[in-house]
Amino acid sequence: MVEKVKKLLNDSAIARWSALVLVALMMFFGYMFVDVMSPLKTLIEEKLNWNSGAFGTYAASEYFLNVFCFFLIFAGMILDKMGIRFTGVLSASMMVIGATIKFIGVSDWFQATSFCIWLDSWWVALPGSAKMACLGFMIFGCGCEMAGTTVSKAIAKWFKGKEMALAMGLEMAIARLGVFAVMWLAPLISNAFDKSVVAPVAFCTALLLIGLICFIVFTFMDRKLDKQLVAEGLMSEEKSSEDEFHISDLKYIFKSKMFWIVALLCVLYYSAIFPFQRYAPNFLEVTLNVDNETASRLFSCFPILAMILTPFLGALLDFKGKGASMLMIGAIIMIGCHLSFAFLLPLFPYKWLAVTLIVILGVSFSLVPAALWPSVPKIIDEKILGSAYCVIFWVQNIGLCLVPLLIGLLLQSTGGYMVPMIVFSSFGVLAFFFSFLLKVEDKKKGYGLELPNVKKKEN
Repeated sequence: MVEKVKKLLNDSAIARWSALVLVALMMFFGYMFVDVMSPLKTLIEEKLNWNSGAFGTYAASEYFLNVFCFFLIFAGMILDKMGIRFTGVLSASMMVIGATIKFIGVSDWFQATSFCIWLDSWWVALPGSAKMACLGFMIFGCGCEMAGTTVSKAIAKWFKGKEMALAMGLEMAIARLGVFAVMWLAPLISNAFDKSVVAPVAFCTALLLIGLICFIVFTFMDRKLDKQLVAEGLMSEEKSSEDEFHISDLKYIFKSKMFWIVALLCVLYYSAIFPFQRYAPNFLEVTLNVDNETASRLFSCFPILAMILTPFLGALLDFKGKGASMLMIGAIIMIGCHLSFAFLLPLFPYKWLAVTLIVILGVSFSLVPAALWPSVPKIIDEKILGSAYCVIFWVQNIGLCLVPLLIGLLLQSTGGYMVPMIVFSSFGVLAFFFSFLLKVEDKKKGYGLELPNVKKKEN
């Protein structure tokens, strides 16, 4: 008889938190690359001859394949069918490939090539460099969103019955540190290389390679955990027909009312956050009349409080609960911040006021994700959890793809940021409505969104 494993690898605090750091680093570098060009909008318009419309199209391109080619739906199927290790390596590799193409697109030598000149000749509203950058960002976006769902499922596996919300909160905190870092580093690297757009992109591309290596290291740990789970009889070496993922299982996702409430809440909330990040440095430049480096440093304060609070909020969810209530509070805070950006800051354009509003918005960015993502395993079966995350991300990506385009058009037509900020706040109002609906539905059906995640041991 095979001797039972007395202690699983994820029972070791050192092992499971090390695994978390490895996967979180991949997302940290990914978040850096996502926003590497956000602090450089003014410089990009000067050096690459992009306008606000072109920048908005570039920002939207990250989500194009995920939304219109349904890549995220397929990503969920791949994740549930092929597993965490395969999907994670694939997604990290796609991020590196996409980043390399984008780096080529914004490079000085590429703009002089006959290929770039040919790209310039069609759809003249978008320069050839922007078209190439968009192609790379599309591929990167597929990898980045797939990586996000893979990491969520990996954490759900390694922290099941343990500090899941705290772990997800820490992962998000580490990832958001990437936003803080790039808001400082991108202008510094650009200035160090004579106002270069290429240098910051190249730097973040190199970091993505390190992220790929980190995830490969994690795969060895995850393989060892699977062997232990098989030895314990907690997982079959080959999935039974009941446990194996089937495409037909997707109907359980699409038929779930609770799932769609979460998905719509997600798209509305994040549509007021990530597109705002793309334009925030330029918004501060215009509103406060400061240079782009100063604006980027001011906005870098956005994730600071989120980084500090998210792990504590995760721990609160693990041991006390109240997830649905936190979603409602987060939406209310976001509404107030965006309305203040629209009406208050232009009247009182002080740096301290801007930083205060940005930091408070970061509180909202702590409350909502910390409560949202650990709630999904409570309403969706584990064998289709990867697909569920990916469908949520797909719905979210629809907003993240279309909203930057909308904001770019509004900026061109109005010449100011008041209307875009009102649009962002309106998303917050709708997000509050769905968070309220979520709490009502949870009370009716008893999904346990207000209950703690950590299971108390019985004496």
